[in-house]
Amino acid sequence: MKKRVIALLMAAAMTVGLAACGSGSDSPAQEPAAEAPAADDGAAAEAPAADDAAADDAAEAPAASDGSKILKVQVGPDPETIDPALNSAVDGGNMLLHAFECLLIVDQDGKLAPGQAESWETSEDGLTWTFHLREGLKWSDGSPLTANDFVYSWKRVCDPMVAAPYAETVLSMVAGYEDAIGGNLDALQVVAQDDQTLVVTLNAPCSYFGSLAAFATLSPVQQATVETNGDAWATAPETYVSNGPFYMTEWVPGSHILFSKNPNYWNADAIKLDGIQFALIEDSNAAYSAYQTGEVLMIKDVPTEEIPSLEGNADFFVDPIIGTYYISLNLNRDAFKDAKVRQALSLAIDREYVANTLMQGTYSPAGNFMGPGWIDTDDTQFADNANGGAPYIDTTDFEGNLEKAKALLEEAGYPNGEGFPAISYTTNDAGYHKVVAEYLQQAWAELGIDLQVNIVEWSSFTPMRRNGEYDVARNGWVGDYSDPSNMLDLLYSTNGNNDGKFSNAEYDAAMDTSRTTLDAAERSEALHKAEDILMSETACVPIAYYNDFWLQSDKITGSWHSPYGYWYFMYADIAE
Repeated sequence: MKKRVIALLMAAAMTVGLAACGSGSDSPAQEPAAEAPAADDGAAAEAPAADDAAADDAAEAPAASDGSKILKVQVGPDPETIDPALNSAVDGGNMLLHAFECLLIVDQDGKLAPGQAESWETSEDGLTWTFHLREGLKWSDGSPLTANDFVYSWKRVCDPMVAAPYAETVLSMVAGYEDAIGGNLDALQVVAQDDQTLVVTLNAPCSYFGSLAAFATLSPVQQATVETNGDAWATAPETYVSNGPFYMTEWVPGSHILFSKNPNYWNADAIKLDGIQFALIEDSNAAYSAYQTGEVLMIKDVPTEEIPSLEGNADFFVDPIIGTYYISLNLNRDAFKDAKVRQALSLAIDREYVANTLMQGTYSPAGNFMGPGWIDTDDTQFADNANGGAPYIDTTDFEGNLEKAKALLEEAGYPNGEGFPAISYTTNDAGYHKVVAEYLQQAWAELGIDLQVNIVEWSSFTPMRRNGEYDVARNGWVGDYSDPSNMLDLLYSTNGNNDGKFSNAEYDAAMDTSRTTLDAAERSEALHKAEDILMSETACVPIAYYNDFWLQSDKITGSWHSPYGYWYFMYADIAE
């Protein structure tokens, strides 16, 4: 559940402008979702501070003109995709969890619970998972939904023609996966014994497979609809057939997506809302204005300059989530082939300044890639056991780090940056992204490096990053589940979310061991070895650990926020 912020961090005098030493919201891919995108959004001109009258206006948001109860919220702009197999951003993920339901779900307490499957069991050797679907399941169009729909959908995730970014993460432990991603989809050992029984055979025990069975990528999609309409099936209400508590009835790009209550959902009687309208707002000031006027009752994208004035407001929330704000270096570029260059760029960043000043303490400085919330195999915090218990980067010693950075760059053949090519930093203009980009210009200028900032729209940003159309890019990841493999898998050479194209045989071998060993201690050692390699090679540049912060009217009841960056509104209500 939400945790009220106890004391937000910065005095009102703190600004997000550049100080003397310089410095998607995110859709970590989750955004996720990740990118903490989470899809993210942006700093802009000043807006009036929230006051009691504005809060009252928001609290009195009316129902739709026809008398139906429509909850209006903002979690980001137009999503890149809301095809379950293709989405890797938190904004799209927030929509998917309301439109689709997997075999299992994650409940308000963060525990696995029955979803489309009313029960499930695992064999003694951990290799066979059997899911028993509920009787009478239907798609939103009223047609029957059976175990065969899950077979089709999971094989589709493996289809090389679909190129699902999460395929390796969610299905590599299933027997036959390697053949399936090579094009032999029927090799994947996911079988419908009958209409209500799905049997999955793994190639090695996977303790967190239940969490994968609850992850949106493995939602069922309707075969006939997808095959008839191709990729366009997920772009229009007429073809967006789903199986969750809501189904799409309207999409006006740049304005909103309306999901209406699905009368064919198995638990429809428990759904109190008639619909959820996601306002597609990219500019955080516009989102803030919509909240103040009562047009929406919740906004994810709060203008960063308003944060000091919101301290203590009953409708302002800050919640920790598991994830890291980081930078991807395009390792296909010659400029970043030398690990010493990458290390220098990383050490030249004052993470304390970025997190505590530019990000106003809403994020925490990251000395590791894996931050708080990730759970080791012995149920302790993974970060506590990393690197002998010490952070890889001492964020409190920036001056010492900067001297090391200059020395490393000289060792790489670029004393004071001489001879190093001009590079660009690509980001979307949301949340703290622009001020961080401007800070990096100043920080890397201390090394003699010329960095240009390339601001692009959110809808263009993630495809550019995924396709390697950048030198350096903002990135981020919000966990889908608490097993460390969820984030460490990002840097596996063939992972679809490996935006920097890091490829290291030793790293891959460590991750392979973590996937196959039955020994908990050996698995932990392999995962920590992977992070050791990642940090020593500077496969990416961690900057800060995420928190979510948002505004939400107390008129919304029965909703909750998860440590994976999702808001759950399916069982919410609007108080009169």
